Amino acid sequence: MNKNNYVAIMAGGIGSRFWPMSRTEYPKQFLDILNTGRTLIQSTYDRFATFIPKDNIFVVTAESYEHIVQQQLPELKPENILCEPSRKNTAPCIAYISYKLHQLNPHANLICAPADHLILDNDAFIQVCSDALHFTSHIKALLTLGIKPTNPNTGYGYIQFEPFPVSDNVFKVKTFTEKPDKELAVTFVSSGEFLWNAGIFVWEVKNIIKAFERFLPELHDVFDAGKNDFNTPNEKSAIEKIYPMCVNISIDYGIMEKADNVYVIPASFGWSDLGTWASAYETLDKDYLGNAVAGNNVMVIDATNNMVHVPNEKLVLLQGLDDFIVVDTEDVLLICRKNKEQDIKEYVNEIKRNKGDKYI
Repeated sequence: MNKNNYVAIMAGGIGSRFWPMSRTEYPKQFLDILNTGRTLIQSTYDRFATFIPKDNIFVVTAESYEHIVQQQLPELKPENILCEPSRKNTAPCIAYISYKLHQLNPHANLICAPADHLILDNDAFIQVCSDALHFTSHIKALLTLGIKPTNPNTGYGYIQFEPFPVSDNVFKVKTFTEKPDKELAVTFVSSGEFLWNAGIFVWEVKNIIKAFERFLPELHDVFDAGKNDFNTPNEKSAIEKIYPMCVNISIDYGIMEKADNVYVIPASFGWSDLGTWASAYETLDKDYLGNAVAGNNVMVIDATNNMVHVPNEKLVLLQGLDDFIVVDTEDVLLICRKNKEQDIKEYVNEIKRNKGDKYI
């Protein structure tokens, strides 16, 4: 394993579209959403540990989740858990790990990946990551992984790429587009020039730091000023001073859409961002009536195409429902049409207004 290769697993989100299983205090990256026996962050760690030195695996998370990360990943060194004092989107998160690593190893080659995505073909994923790390170790590139689309999904961002590769299966990026409407998504997919944006990035830290300096100078200034405290006992207090000064911005919007050295590797490794219950439905095995059931004690009568997630010990009889999401937890029962699942985030806000934080 190459000692210059590192990974940052980003695990600070709250996964509100997976409510009511995903809660603010215990969000979806720490749950076994798909009944595999491993939580999403554990599966992500397992995947990277096969080709990245374990000492080079870091998790960036919220302070309130530090104990959950320690509990679920006991093999991770405590100093490899970076705690953000507040949620400021992906740019500050990536700045933190990048400036810290640059102090540790100026030649660090870094993969930044979400903790809560599903990848079915681990071998293909490892091969693509290895190709990406090789490319970024030789070229001053900001590289992202793009997923070959299988349908005109409107829940993902899209990456347009130049038609001719600059290296084996590496292409220059032309444009980024946020989640398009259905008509535009159909155009994108039929053109063959677009990929889904997986939110997985690869670069040498010195090159992303140059990009911060150019495109997000305010962020660069605050992290650069505190860099000598990183990897010392003063790091926590330095970060607590830095974060209130950070702009809330994504790495896509802040840097990737503006830089001119952005490249993409088109890939197919059975990826889903598991952003919604419908994406879990697509992934899970289904019965002959199209029901995806997570729960050992569910009886289905005349019910079709439902996503059901209930406790194993609870007997659930489902009759007459078609195309619903049914999720039962200790204190909340959700019954929602699948085509309304994008509104779950709004429903959660409504609950917060009417019932307070108890169920959030």
